Amino acid sequence: MDGILALAADNLISPIILFFALGLAAAFARSDLSVPEAVAKGMSLYLLFAIGFKGGASVAAHGLDATLIMSLVAGAILSFLIPFVAFALLRVMTGLSVVDAAAVAGHYGSISIVTFVAASSVIASAGLDSEGYMVAVAAMMEAPAILSALWLIARFGGAGQGGMEPGLIREILLNGSIVLLVGSFLIGWITGQEGLDLIASFIVAPFQGVLCLFLLDMGLVAGRGLREARGVLRPPLFLFGVMMPLIGSMFGLAAGLLLGLSTGGVLLFMTLSASASYIAVPAAMRVALPEANPSIYLTLSLGVTFPFNLTLGIPIYLAIARTVTGG
Repeated sequence: MDGILALAADNLISPIILFFALGLAAAFARSDLSVPEAVAKGMSLYLLFAIGFKGGASVAAHGLDATLIMSLVAGAILSFLIPFVAFALLRVMTGLSVVDAAAVAGHYGSISIVTFVAASSVIASAGLDSEGYMVAVAAMMEAPAILSALWLIARFGGAGQGGMEPGLIREILLNGSIVLLVGSFLIGWITGQEGLDLIASFIVAPFQGVLCLFLLDMGLVAGRGLREARGVLRPPLFLFGVMMPLIGSMFGLAAGLLLGLSTGGVLLFMTLSASASYIAVPAAMRVALPEANPSIYLTLSLGVTFPFNLTLGIPIYLAIARTVTGG
């Protein structure tokens, strides 16, 4: 416990967390501080590009092997299965309707790429290594959870709900964040270390600074969402938003151990399984489940689970990963 608290304390005073806290505080204080939408979009593109390219270059150095393929399969399976656990908990704990519970559950099977990036930063700060192909696992875990949510609606929501709208699969697979992440990963894989050396001054040195500004914006967005959703965020929902990442992380821990990943790789698998989407899945839910209440699923994923993972979750996952792997 002391180790977890020490890690959490170190994490809380890191620049990325403090900038996120600054954004939260500014939003709660109703400051006019804001990040222009175009700038926020540009930073998001930069982070996806940088993490994807570096991951691809790492795989080029490591080589393609069975562990990589099995990790991709495990990621897809977890993304599909975790929503069923989340759905059951939501129905028992919160009394949400089938539609809202399925929509929320879909978010928790998918992933938050920013949480993944934050965990990668913690790994680097701790002097640990991780498998570069975990970026590809992150991309693999984006979409299956959406299919799970639609199946839950079809199974429990009654006729006429949760149908697969024309073009939905295309929208999911061609979501901009997935395309850029996977594309950058493939380019990094093709060009390898030589390609990374050519653009290292752009995607390595500035990375932490851009991440700080991006998390400032995320803090502003999360704070405003929490401020505006006070009537929606009942105690059982808040409790779910904290419990579910801890439960999900255990699935990631089991997968990482079975695959024989490094301590950093186990941490990343735990983080992916613990995080909740606030980009790809909300976009899909607006098309597939327009009757679901976005203030519920966005507030939970961005306003509760995202801050929890950044401040306490990642240190907990790191402490557990180190304990079980001896790293």
